[in-house]
Amino acid sequence: MNSEDEASPKIDARTRSPIGVSILRREDIALTTGRGRFIEDIDRAHQAHALIVRSPYAHARILSIDTSEAMACPGVIEVLTWRDLAEDGIGPLVDENHVRGRGGERSVNTGHPLLAKDRVMFSGDPVALIVAERLSDALDAAECVLVDYEELPVVVDASAARESDAPCLWPQAPGNLALDWEAGDPEATQEAFAKAAHRTSLRIVNNRVIAAPMENRGVIAEFDESRGRYTIFTPTQGAGALLESIARSLGVGSASIHIITDDVGGAFGIKIRSYPEHVLIAWAAKRCARPVKWIAQRTESFISDGQGRDHLTFAELALDREGRFLAVRTRTLSNIGAYTTAESPTIPTVGGVRCLTGVYRIPAWHARTEVIFTNTVPVHAYRGAGKPEYNHVIERLVDAAARETGHDPADLRRRNVVRPEDMPFSTGTGIEFDSGEFATNMDDALLLADREGFDRRRRQAHRRGRLRGFGFALFQEPDGFLDNRVSLVFQPNGDLRISLTGQGAGHGHATTFAQVAGDRLGIPIESVHVLQGDSDLIGPGQGTGGSRTATVAAMGVTLAAQAIIERGKRIAARALSAPEEEIHFSDGVFTAIGTNRSIALPDVVYASFKADTLPDSNEIGLQATSHYHAKKYNYPCGCHVCEVEIDPQTGELEIVRYSAVNDHGVAINPMLVEGQVHGGIAQGLGQALFENVVYDPDSGQILSGSFMDYTLPRADDLPSFRFRRNCVPARTNPLGVKGVGESGCTAACPTVINAIVDALAPFKVEHIDMPVTPERLWKACAPARAGAGPSAISSKERA
Repeated sequence: MNSEDEASPKIDARTRSPIGVSILRREDIALTTGRGRFIEDIDRAHQAHALIVRSPYAHARILSIDTSEAMACPGVIEVLTWRDLAEDGIGPLVDENHVRGRGGERSVNTGHPLLAKDRVMFSGDPVALIVAERLSDALDAAECVLVDYEELPVVVDASAARESDAPCLWPQAPGNLALDWEAGDPEATQEAFAKAAHRTSLRIVNNRVIAAPMENRGVIAEFDESRGRYTIFTPTQGAGALLESIARSLGVGSASIHIITDDVGGAFGIKIRSYPEHVLIAWAAKRCARPVKWIAQRTESFISDGQGRDHLTFAELALDREGRFLAVRTRTLSNIGAYTTAESPTIPTVGGVRCLTGVYRIPAWHARTEVIFTNTVPVHAYRGAGKPEYNHVIERLVDAAARETGHDPADLRRRNVVRPEDMPFSTGTGIEFDSGEFATNMDDALLLADREGFDRRRRQAHRRGRLRGFGFALFQEPDGFLDNRVSLVFQPNGDLRISLTGQGAGHGHATTFAQVAGDRLGIPIESVHVLQGDSDLIGPGQGTGGSRTATVAAMGVTLAAQAIIERGKRIAARALSAPEEEIHFSDGVFTAIGTNRSIALPDVVYASFKADTLPDSNEIGLQATSHYHAKKYNYPCGCHVCEVEIDPQTGELEIVRYSAVNDHGVAINPMLVEGQVHGGIAQGLGQALFENVVYDPDSGQILSGSFMDYTLPRADDLPSFRFRRNCVPARTNPLGVKGVGESGCTAACPTVINAIVDALAPFKVEHIDMPVTPERLWKACAPARAGAGPSAISSKERA
């Protein structure tokens, strides 16, 4: 790892602001010494174990289910099907989505049956629930559940699902169309294309991926009959976000649900929402009158965790003679799988299309998206959720247009980017840039990557029989939306407890928000303790997702801290014998203006717990809550640069250099910012080069259902990243912070694809789809093996 930012030593927040300092993560000691508490580490007294019997077919009619033999197996407590759900009044899982189509109609919301009744819709659909004394007993019993299936025609590809002879999966969705959506101005866009001097068009596949967090999903539930209350232990991205949907399915109020999330081993969007297992295990715990535990096996996760991406986009860019962008338009087919989820209709429409114009001034735009059902695992949010997909589209278009028109790709971008003096700038897609220096980011990134020295490195590669390519891409994304609820409560000893509805899953919340509180209140961060994951403790509010938490939770800390300071001034005024309006607070100390009298915050905290400190108040202690809702986005941005080498004889690709210049506004902890960027880049490169969910088109079976067939990037697949921050504070929040979690994967995909296309340019390759496997590269390099090898190419370039 190479970085422009170096970690700073431990600091005393009373003498120096902890914001902007690379403090080591406080949570890492427990995690690296085996003292983390993940879902599989939790066991409850007298717990039973659950197993889900899942459909082996992607589309089939259920003729009968016989559980009698399974019930007779040793150790089996219950074998439950849809009939038992119906008898107990347990409903399907429904996360409604309110995106409206071209005619004003809402997207089709199918709901997700907890256990299939008469039809299964994808391979992995839950059919029966077994509860047993031991997991081994449940596994044995699963072999004895007899389900008579009648196979039905399947469709796994979005394009095929729209064909007239495709099976109609839902009667309320003719042609398998969940939503037909469009936005923008089609007439103005068509007019711009009609008068354009040049038009660039691409067919772009954004491949389906599996999130594959290190920790699988799991649920442990118990029911307190005396209180009529469920307690559910499960990894989430915010415990409060699951309450309503689980309660609705169970037929109870949300106050009857208590969700507890301990440590979370990765989430990436798929742990935001409820799954059938959340409801099933809670229901089983009530029926069995004992705790029930279910942990997904890794292969099970491949066929039950929400999957991501899966777009086919036809994109066009119109330019005038000077290379100015006139218009952009897309038509996208989005494969959302067998059932709708809360996010699946949003991602390819209002969520992602905002990013269609990228960082550029494009006067006209139009997007049309068809959201399509297939017999595949349902799509959930996955890191970026629409932002990477559409940033990939515009950055591939711009690079292709530069190549086709003979423009330098940097010059073409520089000519069209939104400039600082244009801001605030509305793109018309729902984005209003308040800050950012897009051209500066690009220039700095090209300098960091030593673009001027690339020709020499390419010639050296050619002498070794390798093709070398240089590519880069700009990015922006709207972050910091929705809300978080934050409470600050001082203890009598001066320690501060912060609770928030956001949920860490490797983010470093215990460090980040301690730094913000230390800055706002002038207290040592060692005295700050961050609490999360208990729905009873944190209260209502959004969790973590959409790169929002640094904005909304940090602002919540800021506003709650200000409320504490205002109450503290009343106490300090009484202690210092001064009017309240003459009390000033700074660096953890209250001072009477114009005097040498002062009192430190810890002393004010101690005094606040004495009943006679404020005789006119019935309250004691210092505490405050802020439920902050962001009304405007912030826009992290930047430029990433990649160099690749390809062996034309084998199709082997090596990423030899990767540089990034990112603007995340004010960085609370620069080291954690860089870590988030590194992780995002790795996931983006994984999608671009390795990862791909493959279904058999005839049976609908997943063919990449284990890590033997689904490739994740490994450490030796990636180079050291060169990283630099450009800080342009956001103007949409007082802290000036911008999101970071999704930026790496938003930038990485078009960056590496642009580099690969550059390497293959001598063979007239204009585009290559993800994942760029060795087989695809080997086929693309056929001209090199036929005689137009690197040496010949090098000669042509010199000429």
